[in-house]
Amino acid sequence: MSATRRLAAILAADVAGYSRLVGMDEQGTVARLRALRREVIEPEVESHRGRIVKTTGDGLLIEFTSVIDAVRCAIGMQRSVAAGEGNSNVDDRIEFRIGINLGDIIIDGDDIFGDSVNIAARLEGIATPGGICLSAAAYDQVFGKIEVEIADLGDQNLKNIARPLRAYQILP
Repeated sequence: MSATRRLAAILAADVAGYSRLVGMDEQGTVARLRALRREVIEPEVESHRGRIVKTTGDGLLIEFTSVIDAVRCAIGMQRSVAAGEGNSNVDDRIEFRIGINLGDIIIDGDDIFGDSVNIAARLEGIATPGGICLSAAAYDQVFGKIEVEIADLGDQNLKNIARPLRAYQILP
């Protein structure tokens, strides 16, 4: 029996420096992250028709049917988190790194898998704190449709991805 597949926009996010933040203030960091999920992330995801597939401590995997919705959600998340954390000490701020990819996914119950998910996670890994990286496939879908500046990062060698992939970064 073959796996069920579909095309999806995948957003992978995690907190930059999470281990350091938890080491400095475990309970406070967890409470702030929980509040950000409830007050910022979940409403942004819902308003952009996304689905939170899973959370992992400081990480999120979110599926969208539209790359434009995924990018608008990511921009909204980053702006809201930055505004909410703006009064925090620079060393204590929660900042997300986000990667977005468009590709074929494998569906297993409520979970998703596949190379496209892995690419989104690897793009998140090269994003700057507070930043958003896009694959070329995602970039092609949003070019000229969202009013943001986007920088071409060139071909990137991503961990455990067989070939170099073109990446783009949304500029603040």
